Amino acid sequence: MLGFSEERIDRSDRELVQACQRGDETAWEALVKRYQRLIYTIPRRAGLNEDLAAEVFQEVFATLFEKLDELENPDRLKAWMVTTARRKTWRLFSRENRTEGFEDADGESDFELSKLPDSSLLPDEVLVQLEEQHQVRAAVSALDERCQKLLTLLFYREEPLPYSEIAAAIGTSEGSIGPTRARCLQKLLRLLEK
Repeated sequence: MLGFSEERIDRSDRELVQACQRGDETAWEALVKRYQRLIYTIPRRAGLNEDLAAEVFQEVFATLFEKLDELENPDRLKAWMVTTARRKTWRLFSRENRTEGFEDADGESDFELSKLPDSSLLPDEVLVQLEEQHQVRAAVSALDERCQKLLTLLFYREEPLPYSEIAAAIGTSEGSIGPTRARCLQKLLRLLEK
């Protein structure tokens, strides 16, 4: 039987959406866990603080929950969520930074995109990089605890720890770190290739 983290990486967005539509709470948790970093990063990259980024995050998932039955193509869920997050970020940014300007008949401000701290909200290159980081994080979270810990100590720190400290942290000898790292990276590669 698959553990929750393994199940999460193996199930497609379509399968998770269909399970959510049937009321499966674990599928909903899996969707949130799968996309939380990606969605939270969008408003942060646009210059919103943590509280406002959390508001965008909540709005995106609330909207997804409301529109679960209306999704036309669940296989394109990631694109839908990124687009929704970008729109909600823009609206919130506009609201928070509203200048005294003219409003049109619909009450919309004349606030311009050029007033964003980064006028290119999420260029394609950055979006691709964020998606790749998301895929790697999801794959790492599906690894066994020992591999997760080892790869985190080796690659997720600004300054890697000495092998002696890593060996003590994972309960092994310094000489076995290299072979263990190679096995963990092979497991990670297999997950990423799925």
